[in-house]
Parts: sequence; structure tokens; C-alpha cells
Amino acid sequence: MTIYRWDPFRNVERLMDAMDRLVESSVVPVAGDARAQGVRIPLNVKAEEDAFVITAWVPGLEADDLHIEVLEDTVTLEGEFKAPEGEGLLLQEIPVGHFKRVLTMPTPLDPSKAQAELKNGVLTLTLPKAESVRPKEIKVVAKK
Repeated sequence: MTIYRWDPFRNVERLMDAMDRLVESSVVPVAGDARAQGVRIPLNVKAEEDAFVITAWVPGLEADDLHIEVLEDTVTLEGEFKAPEGEGLLLQEIPVGHFKRVLTMPTPLDPSKAQAELKNGVLTLTLPKAESVRPKEIKVVAKK
């Protein structure tokens, strides 16, 4: 059985999206609309003993379309979903536009050992924790 973390704001976020769509269809523009600011990519962050692993859905993007930056404890994922070519779309739900996610990790990172892999539209970013914050084992020496 898989256990999911309950997010009390998920339903509020869905309600806000529904309200945004309702207002979007009216004449009045929405100030501060999330869609006007760009696309929001879904991601997971997993904490392991020596690293953090970020998994992000970026379907349709190539490695060259992504820009990743790590500075101390902050990770920035940036890119752009290109608009489909051709005209005559009756419905467009596939995201188009720029996205940028800035995440602050609980501990400093070691950017020199970071690894990023893109496979089947899923970006997996492994960010090792800085050596200074990793747990160290201390051997006890008994003296007589």
C-alpha cells in the first residue's frame, strides 16, 4: 500500500484554478494570474541520507531546453515549453511558455557532484548534500 502525504492546500489550489478559469472566460483580466507568469511544472523532492533527489515532469523537452542552477542551498529549474506549430487548435491544455521553479533545500548542497538525467519526459536531479553537513561516523577508541 502506498502512503501519500496529505496536502490540505491541494483542494484550495484546485478551487483557485477553477475560479481563475471562470474569471479568465469573463471580460475582466485576472491580476497576478499564475498562467500569465508561466507554466508550473509538477515535481517531487526526496531526502536521502547523502543527497536530495528532485523528480520533475517536463514532457516534450530536450536536455538543451532546460537550465539548472545550484547555489548553496538553492536549486533553480528553468525552461520553456514551445508552442505547437500550426493553427486551428480547438482546445489547448498542453502547457506553453516559460517556467521557473526555485527550491530551497534544508541544507547546503555540493553543486560539483550534482547529476541530472532526462528520460521519457522525466527529469531526475540528484543533489548531494555538502560534505560539511553530512553525518560523520566517529570511531571510539578505548584506553586502558
